[in-house]
Amino acid sequence: MSPSGVILYGPPGSGKDTITAELSALRPEFALFRRLKAGPGRTTGYRLTTAEHIEELAQAGQVLYHNSRYDAQYAIDRGEVSALVDSGRIPVLHMGQVAGARAVAAHPIHWVRVLLWCPADVTRLRCRGREDKDLDTRLKVWHETRQDLLDHAAEPWSLVIRTDQLSAAQAAQAIDEARLADAPAEVRDIRGLVG
Repeated sequence: MSPSGVILYGPPGSGKDTITAELSALRPEFALFRRLKAGPGRTTGYRLTTAEHIEELAQAGQVLYHNSRYDAQYAIDRGEVSALVDSGRIPVLHMGQVAGARAVAAHPIHWVRVLLWCPADVTRLRCRGREDKDLDTRLKVWHETRQDLLDHAAEPWSLVIRTDQLSAAQAAQAIDEARLADAPAEVRDIRGLVG
């Protein structure tokens, strides 16, 4: 089987962290890709760096995708993706922009592109439950993610999972099955999904 990776795209509170933990429990080869981050906010799950370092990597052609959100800069670097794959791991990337999912999918491994979705009220409950201090910002990002999907309704996805209707363990199982089957990415009914 060719090397593979998983892209989890979805709004805040859609279950990216929880499903990643379930994937790792299912198979130890699954590994969270820790993005580079320069700026304030959460530190768990990131490799902290400076904006200058991200710019240097970008100038060297080593950045697959770079974005700004929550007053911070984030980058997905080619070297770390390759290092995970070369060590026999299956990188799991968390994405919040369709452009990022598309950019990463250009890296030459088989990507299972997973669209995770939940309604705004579920995001609100989940963010409150984990005591996010920036709830209003995360709800704003939920709406931005919805619009991003509508603006890119023809973007193909290997799977679409409603995380308010499927458990994290069931989602992880479906993702692994899609990976093993080399499931192709297909255009989905995005307008029907996001309302």
